[in-house]
Parts: sequence; C-alpha cells; structure tokens
Amino acid sequence: MTGGTGFLGRHVVQALARGGWRLRLLARRPDASPAPPAEAEVVPGDLDDPAALRRLVEGARAVVHVAGLTKALRASDFMAVNRDGGARLAAAAGAGVARGARLVLVSSQAAREPRLSPYAASKRAGEEAAVSALGGRVPWVVLRPPVIYGPGDREGLALLRLARAPVVPVPRAPEPRLAMVHAADAAAAVAALCREGAPFGARFEITDGRHEGHAWRDILRLVAGLAGHERPPRFLPVPDAALLAAGAAADAWAAATGRASLFGRGKAREFLHRNWGSAPERQPPPDVWAPRIDLESGLRETLAWWRADAGGASAPVGGG
Repeated sequence: MTGGTGFLGRHVVQALARGGWRLRLLARRPDASPAPPAEAEVVPGDLDDPAALRRLVEGARAVVHVAGLTKALRASDFMAVNRDGGARLAAAAGAGVARGARLVLVSSQAAREPRLSPYAASKRAGEEAAVSALGGRVPWVVLRPPVIYGPGDREGLALLRLARAPVVPVPRAPEPRLAMVHAADAAAAVAALCREGAPFGARFEITDGRHEGHAWRDILRLVAGLAGHERPPRFLPVPDAALLAAGAAADAWAAATGRASLFGRGKAREFLHRNWGSAPERQPPPDVWAPRIDLESGLRETLAWWRADAGGASAPVGGG
C-alpha cells in the first residue's frame, strides 16, 4: 500500500488490518510517519524509487495505491506524482505480484472532469497511465471518492472557519452541490474492492448515500449548527469571476512564497463546476459496499476530533 500515512491512508490501513490483511507500507520518511500497526512491514522509499516499489509489491495479493499530490505549485508537479508515480507502481505490480492479485487505485471524482484543473487532469492521467502500465497482466479497479472528511482531516478546518465567519461569500445560483463521504466509509470501500470476488476493470464513484450531493449552503449551515454557532451563516452571493480572481490571487501568492496552497484558480474552477453529484449506477454493487455514515453524524464526529486534536474549537475565524 502507498499513502498509508496520509489522512485517508490511515483509515484504509485500519480497515485492511481489521479485515485480516497483512500489510506492507511504502513510507518516504518512516521515522517521521505515524506508527503503523505492529504487524505491518514498512518499506522505505517513494514513488520515484523502482527498487522500493518492487520490494513493496513482491508476492502481494492486492496493491492499494492511495498516495497522491493534492496541492502543488506547477501542473508538472501534479503529473510527476499522480501520473508518473502511479504508472511506476503499476509497472512494478505487473511484474511482481502474486497470481490472482489486483490493483486498487484510489483516484478522485475530479478525474471525471480533467479540463477543470491541473489536479483533475493529473488524476485522470494517473488512472490511464496505471492501467496502461499494467499491460493487462493484473486486474485493476479505480475508486473515485468525492469530498472526503472525518477525524484526521486538518484541511477541513477551513470549512469550520468559513461556517463561523460573520459573512460567507458563496457563488450565485445555481448553487454548487457536492457529494461527500466519510473517510471510514471510503476506507471500507477500498478494503471491499481488495477482496477476492469483488468486481474489477471498472471505475467506481462513492458517496454517503445522497447521490445528488449536498447543497453548499446546507453544508455550511450544518457545520455552523453542530459547532454551536448562535446564528446561521449570512451568505453573500458573488459572481464566479470573483471566486476565480481569488483563486488566481492565491496562485500568485503561492508562487511568490514558494508554498503550494490547496485553494487556487484550479480548485475554484472545480468548485464552480456546480454539480459534483454521482449516480447509483456509478457506485460499487451494494453487495460489495454501501455507506454507513450520514453527513450529520460524520460531521459531528469530525467536529469532536477538530476540537480535541486539531485546535478547531479555538481556531480564529477566518484564519488560514
């Protein structure tokens, strides 16, 4: 497995361990990474290291690729990790896994619309490059999660700060709708697709069961209410051009400081796509996987984690 030390990856590690899998994890900096399960084997290295990748997949019954870049200064940086890294892992898997093994590639719902952003383009390219590198030697399945949240999600603190702000800029109608899924449910989907007999050769999306997605303002109202905000957020509709300009300004600041930001013009374009819902036929078969955590329950748990472990309760409104 790659990406086992990241936000989603930690949940996937737990789900696989509970399912009885013996784990072998790729780690760039093992000494600085969260402690893996005691029975897990750690392979030092990264997606640029062919020898480490060969050792990682040798004799494996399943290869799970979660690692990926979510923010970068340049489109080429996204491609170097999300496309080329995935292709190298798939090539290693094609040559070294056990007979009957499979590759589970965790991509992103953004791959559905690759023209929107460099990130989205790199995720689609990563899917195609990995499948091509396998050369038909290993069955594969692609999982495209939507917005993932849950305990361990530090990036999600921005949502809490936004919901607590006195005035919240929002796009004009039509209102964006976002599919959501709790990290534990996403991890359970990954584990389910590793099992023998699970479907392969397909690209699946997953949601929390509300396939049409959640209205953006409803999400913010729910977060504000669960956080104990006395008044619901006041929304200020702004034109798309204003949000795109804010993204361009964020990109310029990132370039000037050399620090990549999750928000930029590409992310603004993704958000303004409006409809990130899914459809029942895009989900894994219900006898393979089904979500268990609704948005309200999941956000309540996430808010508790933010308060306990990430300083969410005391985070300054509007803080970056």
